[in-house]
Amino acid sequence: MKPINEEKIKFILNLKRKGIRDKEVLKAMETVDRKLFLDGIFKSRSEDDIPLPISCGQTISQPSVVAKMIEKLETNKSCKVLEIGTGSGYLTAILSKLSKRVFSIERHESLKKKAEWLLINNNFRNVICILGDGSLGIEYQAPFDRIIISAAAEDIPQILIKQLKYGGIMILPIGMSKDEQTLIKVRKEKSKIHYEEIFKVRFVPLLEGLPKIGNYING
Repeated sequence: MKPINEEKIKFILNLKRKGIRDKEVLKAMETVDRKLFLDGIFKSRSEDDIPLPISCGQTISQPSVVAKMIEKLETNKSCKVLEIGTGSGYLTAILSKLSKRVFSIERHESLKKKAEWLLINNNFRNVICILGDGSLGIEYQAPFDRIIISAAAEDIPQILIKQLKYGGIMILPIGMSKDEQTLIKVRKEKSKIHYEEIFKVRFVPLLEGLPKIGNYING
């Protein structure tokens, strides 16, 4: 019999207190170890419901925000998902548990390589990591059933709307100010686009292009 992990129990109870109800999302959050995607002293904070720093000036989002984004995404095992902003690979790993295939774009080469290594070596096999400009999506793989963006855009990127399947869902934060961002759920129908505001959030900005080599920070 496996010993009871009290920290993990508290972790899941906190997600439930924050309003997460989807059993599959809770199961995925329980089975994916956030500690794998953190470095050094931050590994000891893996069960805390707070954002934490990673390389290249980026962050790993707090678990309750990750869970709410995925719950609102309404993904399932038949979905092809596009993720913008691989970052540490934590959200990517959870998406892989709940989707058929995940295509994840990261603009920082060092982050992309590290996340890819972690995902492969921890048996998240249905993920393809790509170095590129996330604001452009992946036109040759479109349409996608679901799109999720882990960086704040000034407005909903129309390029990505075009790559979303009819009936598909996109989750993204909108707003350029760090203090004025709102998580938005977009549902694309043939006749119109439906929008739903979820709650206030704080994400790094969605940037176009790739950073200069000199800006890479190995981590």
